[in-house]
Amino acid sequence: MWRQGAPRRAFDRWRQAVPGTSFKAQTVPDSFRELPMLYVGLTGNIASGKSEVARLLAARGATIIDADVLAREAVRPGSFGFQRIVERWGSQVVAEDGTLDRVALRRIVFNDRSQLNELNAIVHPEVARLRDMLLSASAERGDAIVIYDIPLLFETNAADEFDAIILVDAPKAVRLDRLMRARGLDATEALNMITAQMPSELKRSRSDFVIDNDGTLAHLEGQTEAVWQSLQERASQTR
Repeated sequence: MWRQGAPRRAFDRWRQAVPGTSFKAQTVPDSFRELPMLYVGLTGNIASGKSEVARLLAARGATIIDADVLAREAVRPGSFGFQRIVERWGSQVVAEDGTLDRVALRRIVFNDRSQLNELNAIVHPEVARLRDMLLSASAERGDAIVIYDIPLLFETNAADEFDAIILVDAPKAVRLDRLMRARGLDATEALNMITAQMPSELKRSRSDFVIDNDGTLAHLEGQTEAVWQSLQERASQTR
């Protein structure tokens, strides 16, 4: 799905501007590529409204697999991922109730790219394993449209895995305001979270559908319905 020219060069410049960035694509097994389902990637930068679009698509009949939910499951107490993380960073990342202290872990890895890559190397394979289990279950049920809600779709080089990609986007100022109001962050904290991600401008040219979430809920629903109709048409052609 690469488009030649400026978008690719801009993407490469972004990767070069983030030293040490290292992600491995969570490759979907070849056996899933031939299944009679439409496999769609849903992505969007922080505070874009991606979760609301996922909810709207689920209400219309899509099967949603949420990468964030799988990431939490991958590090639940007793899991292989949890064990590996504690072995690496010790009790400082374990909360009083015995669960993973995500805030403490985020503080450690957020500004250290090498440690972030270590964490990704632990979590991403477990997330992929759990995702594959859910894809298998979807195939057995005969689900027509399966949507993988994954924030780091492009960052993990996963774009080529999908039959279609939906990007939810909103202007930076809108997302900044949402973060400050919803999470009680100050402007600096919120802006740091936004600028740490790949700019959405680089993602738009690689997406099949772009939903601009900068207006009313009714406007968002209208755009989502239009995308859903297109997905249904594509899905009918795969069967």
